[in-house]
Amino acid sequence: MTAEELIIEFALTRLDHPDLDFEEIAALLVRRGGPERELEFASRNLADRGELRGATFPTAVEYVLRVVLTLRGPSD
Repeated sequence: MTAEELIIEFALTRLDHPDLDFEEIAALLVRRGGPERELEFASRNLADRGELRGATFPTAVEYVLRVVLTLRGPSD
């Protein structure tokens, strides 16, 4: 999944669940993606951080948040 696809999926999920905060939406996306996507996101995040291992679910959620906040840009 590309960063742009992830942003679109995040935005659509946020429209469906406006009462959730960013971390809850990211967790929902990781859960919906299943174990394969969780592992994909976690491995990308660990590679970006230069680490060899970590808990997959929180690391995957962190990756989603990192992508969303990076592409979102600075707040006005």
